[in-house]
Amino acid sequence: MTEPTLMDIVVNPQVVPPFVSFAFLGSFILIGVSLAVRGTLQLVPRGMQNVVETFVEGMVNLSEENIGHRWGERLSPLIGTLFMYILLCNFMGLIPGFASPTANINMNASMAIPVFFATHYYGLRAHGLGYFKHFMGPIRSVAALPLMMLMFVIEGIGHLVRPLTLSVRLFGNMLAKHIILMVLAMLTPWIVPTLILALGTLVSLIQAFVFTLLATLYLAGAVEEGH
Repeated sequence: MTEPTLMDIVVNPQVVPPFVSFAFLGSFILIGVSLAVRGTLQLVPRGMQNVVETFVEGMVNLSEENIGHRWGERLSPLIGTLFMYILLCNFMGLIPGFASPTANINMNASMAIPVFFATHYYGLRAHGLGYFKHFMGPIRSVAALPLMMLMFVIEGIGHLVRPLTLSVRLFGNMLAKHIILMVLAMLTPWIVPTLILALGTLVSLIQAFVFTLLATLYLAGAVEEGH
């Protein structure tokens, strides 16, 4: 079997699936916008800089309100990148001829799994080995050892399914939106699809925020201090 040429990769969707191509396109767009804004920074923001600063300020506030100032400031780049990237990928499905990369579960897993590892990485950085006390429940004594072991297993399962729930939730909502748009476009080509596009925009925004908020809460639970 011969190796695929560059033209094969560009033309043949069986070599590179469409969701991978659109996912890379979303990355390139965000990188391009970031470099463009960085190269034209002004003390008094205008145009695109205003839009980007609004997003950044919103993500920093979200991080600090849920995680706290110390870790929220450090984790806001991760949270902000997740939100803007998912939102852009969701919006791609509203453009004729494009598809939402987030309508593919593999794409969503590629974001949910790093969030899972980041949660435990920052939890260990914040608490050391004491981080594992989070898995043992509030009661810690020799008499409660069986209950602590049971809580450890339950918490461990709960953490392991987080990447799955994050991936499936976003995948199901974006795929359903795409199918509804296609069906209604065939039935009523103009009026109803326009209304559904408005609803699709709202769904895209909400699902990006839900994914980001859940990731934020997972990180907050890992780095929070006990009272």
